[in-house]
Amino acid sequence: MEDDALPPLIEPEVGPEGVRDALAREGYLADDGLATACFLAIQLHRPLFLEGAPGVGKTEISKALAAWLGAPLIRLQCYEGIDAAQALYDWDFPRQLLHLRSVEAWSSVSGTSPEPEDLERRLYDRRFLVARPLLQALEISPSVLLIDELDRADDDFEAFLLEVLSDFSVTVPEVGTIRAAQPPLVVITSNRTREVHDALKRRCYYYWLTYPTFEREVEILRTRLPRASRRLAEQVTAAVQQLRRSDLTKPPGVAETLDWAQAVLTLGCEELDPDVAARTLGSVLKYQEDQERVAGIDYEQLIGVPVEPG
Repeated sequence: MEDDALPPLIEPEVGPEGVRDALAREGYLADDGLATACFLAIQLHRPLFLEGAPGVGKTEISKALAAWLGAPLIRLQCYEGIDAAQALYDWDFPRQLLHLRSVEAWSSVSGTSPEPEDLERRLYDRRFLVARPLLQALEISPSVLLIDELDRADDDFEAFLLEVLSDFSVTVPEVGTIRAAQPPLVVITSNRTREVHDALKRRCYYYWLTYPTFEREVEILRTRLPRASRRLAEQVTAAVQQLRRSDLTKPPGVAETLDWAQAVLTLGCEELDPDVAARTLGSVLKYQEDQERVAGIDYEQLIGVPVEPG
């Protein structure tokens, strides 16, 4: 399918500013660079490839895009050993076996049997095909396909994915070729635990996500947790941004910022004082080594000094 022939998901007049505003209405505060990347990925019919540290909002933006476009979000979680069958389709063997037994029962009563070729064709009918995320995304239009943490998958799966994303069609030998009426908006994420091959990157629009600035993270926190006062939002954000500068096994992401503020509010506190910070540290640091590393920290200093991300 030629790109020019594809119906647009959004009108060109929306522009990056319109994308940024629409995402904000869905609770996702994107900066101008990310909003532009989303706009161009949609307009150019390219997958949006997002790399960055865990917790910077790579997965969340696909949810916001789906909500804005009114399209279902279909998620393919990658892991070591994932193969095409787990991502594309499989046959429903229990249902096929049940159908086979029904045919046998009917044959014994009626005294007639179907032709073997006809029976085999019926066993591999479309109704027995179980669509996995990639096939679901091709069959549902429009849709948003999130391919999460691609860096966890093997090289062979990457090559297979490149083939699917090039044509947005698959061929099931028993059924035929299935082609997307309108290709899904694809969002690919990677934590960069390994390099993804250039061939796949060339197919995509690339954007590197960093941790938000202090002001933007405060705004994100207040947008997602309206109950949080500005003072609490600033205290939690300052503390998290200080922790990111420490030598931690797992630096806290934006999700941990929200979790920490939520924990403080759940305790009925309006501010983050040293005592509350020490008691709720488990909501932001999830490794024992990290908690031990900050055991002697000056909480007054941690809470009170806003810093820009490094």
